[in-house]
Amino acid sequence: MQTDMEPAVEVEGLSKSYGKVRAVDDVSLTVPRGEFIGLLGPNGAGKTTLIELIEGLRMPDAGTVTVLGHRPHPRNRALLPLIGVQTQKSAFFPHLTAIEHLETVAAFYGLDRQAAQRALAQVGLTASADARVARVSGGQRQRLAIASALVHQPEVIFLDEPTGALDPQARRDLWTMLRQLKSAGKTIVYTTHHLDEAEALCDRVAILHHGRIVALDSPRALISRAAVGTQVLVPMGQLAPEQASRLDGVDSVTVENGTLTLHTQHLTRVLAALGTGADLDGVQTRTATLEDVYLELIGAQS
Repeated sequence: MQTDMEPAVEVEGLSKSYGKVRAVDDVSLTVPRGEFIGLLGPNGAGKTTLIELIEGLRMPDAGTVTVLGHRPHPRNRALLPLIGVQTQKSAFFPHLTAIEHLETVAAFYGLDRQAAQRALAQVGLTASADARVARVSGGQRQRLAIASALVHQPEVIFLDEPTGALDPQARRDLWTMLRQLKSAGKTIVYTTHHLDEAEALCDRVAILHHGRIVALDSPRALISRAAVGTQVLVPMGQLAPEQASRLDGVDSVTVENGTLTLHTQHLTRVLAALGTGADLDGVQTRTATLEDVYLELIGAQS
């Protein structure tokens, strides 16, 4: 029996192989209700396979999955109204208009056309309601796929690279919508290659590599634990690389594209030392990001 105390998603010892390739390798993961979690990793890391196993689109070789207290596989009709799924290659009715497509999807759930209109407005496609699906742009088709996943107002939403084909403005608009869904108590599980997006949106991220989770925590916690440090960017000509390497607190120095980059774990000491020996005009600092952590982890695991 489903209870509000159960997690939204619970995965135990999940594995899936394709021939000799271990796409998902003994993964365990618990997603509380209302959490926004990102699955990150390079191509082939197992993100899409993992999310499809959780959705019930693939059968695991080993391990168990529950979503809202239900087993998704074999196909569980009781679970379908509770989840929304947007895949990388979502299916459409190409000869229908955008609104007709959504009305058809809504009808599968016993909903009226108002549900379709709400979903279309939610993803900013009202102006394209009468455009045929076959003729809309790639970005519009991506938003229509997301609207199809949201039309029945599911409790758990699975999004596989939802911003992949969106322009910068549409991508930021989707960020706003995703934040609103989280504020409404929805659970969101998604994959992305946009690490700035994951850092801005996610409560936690799971970084996968070779089918395994190599890191799992909030973006802020991962960044604070990493030995990435801070970069101080100094225009060339203000300071020689040899001088920079001798400054108090500098760990290493690199030169790229006309900029001297000082790597440090002690920003205050470096800035104080810089102030005594160089002009600080044009000097910039760059704090560690989730991308830095990701590259450090994936590089170490390769």
